[in-house]
Amino acid sequence: MKNPPGPPGERLSQAEHIWLFLDYDGTLADFAPTPEHVDPEPELVSLLTQLANQPRLRLAVISGRRLRHVRRLVPVPGILLAGTYGVELQTPEGEEIDRLDYHCVRPVLEAVKPQWAGLIAGRDGFFLEDKDWALALHARFAEENETDEVLAAARAMATEAIQPTEGMFRILGGHKFLEIGPSLAHKGRTVAYLLESDPWPGALPLYLGDDDKDEEAFGVIKANGGIAILVAALPRDTAADFRLESPKAARHWLETLLVTLG
Repeated sequence: MKNPPGPPGERLSQAEHIWLFLDYDGTLADFAPTPEHVDPEPELVSLLTQLANQPRLRLAVISGRRLRHVRRLVPVPGILLAGTYGVELQTPEGEEIDRLDYHCVRPVLEAVKPQWAGLIAGRDGFFLEDKDWALALHARFAEENETDEVLAAARAMATEAIQPTEGMFRILGGHKFLEIGPSLAHKGRTVAYLLESDPWPGALPLYLGDDDKDEEAFGVIKANGGIAILVAALPRDTAADFRLESPKAARHWLETLLVTLG
């Protein structure tokens, strides 16, 4: 039996069960031009369906995208889907769960949204995404100098807006990216919640992700005796056990995992 590449291969082949957590963008698929592009990839859907049908494996996809987008990208029955980093869930049985009261979250976002919209009005390369539970400002196609100026101003606006909320919200950064959302929009807290609320004795936790939001989950996975895998083109400081260089490499690794599961 062939083991997946990397140091944890033997641990995976010997595990009684595997609880597999997957990020989507940058991990399973290349980044779309904008978050509003929601185009399922048939080959990826087929791979995830095969994984979902393995009796030794439990599968969850945890994305920063809103749940309705994740559902369209991953139309695979019998798996858990988490949107907005886990604020909104769809169980393997199809039940939808909101882990917060939407009406408590929305007023702060409604205060920030017009400020951010005004800030980027008339500027090229910026995109404001309203995820319902969070707001994200994307500057992937903007000039570097302008990006730094705009995101700094946007952060100041968001920081002022969340001050009265006593920790209910947090601000997430990233390369040419800024987001305001609930503190519960946290992949590490989501993984911990899933492991605790639906324990699977004998299961080895396994997580694949590509960015700092996934690093928050890596720590939880490692604390629970699991394996964390970074998907990144270049080496960097990480809590992960090893690295795959691209979404294409991650898919190939998952195909090898299928062979291991037999």
